[in-house]
Amino acid sequence: MNLNYDVLAIVGPTASGKTALSVQLAKELNGEIINGDSMQVYRGLDIGTAKIKKDEMDGIPHHLIDIKDPTDSFSVAEFQQLVRQKISEIQERGKLPIIVGGTGLYVQAVLYDFQFTEDRVNEDVRQVYYDEMEKHGPQFMHDRLKEVDPETASKIHPNNSRRVIRALEIAEHSPTQKSDPSQNQGNIPIYKHFIIGLDIDREILYKRINLRVDRMMEEGLLLEAKMLFENRVRNVQSVQAIGYKELFLHFEGEISYDEAIRQLKQNSRRYAKRQFTYFRNKMTIHWIDPLQGVEQIIPEIHNLMQDSTV
Repeated sequence: MNLNYDVLAIVGPTASGKTALSVQLAKELNGEIINGDSMQVYRGLDIGTAKIKKDEMDGIPHHLIDIKDPTDSFSVAEFQQLVRQKISEIQERGKLPIIVGGTGLYVQAVLYDFQFTEDRVNEDVRQVYYDEMEKHGPQFMHDRLKEVDPETASKIHPNNSRRVIRALEIAEHSPTQKSDPSQNQGNIPIYKHFIIGLDIDREILYKRINLRVDRMMEEGLLLEAKMLFENRVRNVQSVQAIGYKELFLHFEGEISYDEAIRQLKQNSRRYAKRQFTYFRNKMTIHWIDPLQGVEQIIPEIHNLMQDSTV
């Protein structure tokens, strides 16, 4: 199946079956897989991010998984740079790059002409912000952001301290503000690409999500989150992920175990809904039903890609 595309992407909500399909397609298309999930880059966040296991890779190379420590920050700009580099490397080997993930902005930033400032995080500056927040509280920091970048402040909840502080860093220490419209365009394709989206009936998807959470707990998500918590991995980007933030509230004694699981399932379902909304509004995607079975899906994708080749 040689259809002269530079890049293939497989997107869809959580628990829609992206991982299994991607491995089958990589075999059919002589491809290598690039992680398109913003949280699977972190080492030690395996169960909660539904990270693919070694045996599930079935010999297909996977890239940009486990490249960051849980305390590291990771931005869409860094992701864009790393993925575009991987795309070039994979193409040089004569293989097809296949981006697989559910983080819509990250996938879009790679495939389209998103531009970001070259600002670098100054850890000393960041620590000053956190010290000020410790002294004055999150509302004080949010009010400060309102003064320097009211548009961004209007989009961030005062209690989302990590985002507030990051926005302050950009607003006060970068020549271009985040809300500057010249920074993110995302209209012009960078590659000749084809995006496959996995579309599942909502009720079926929500049941799959609930079952997946139960399975994660059986596989040891509680212990995985507890290890991060006890290693004082707190107030950092990685553990804002669904599955960890809810259990952290339980460890802190704020909610019961049962309530943590209820919130985990609810937040996962809400996230799936947001994913659908983003994908449908932001990119041209060819939607398929992943529940058909691989023997029907592969020929359907083949036909869709052929029909789209002009």
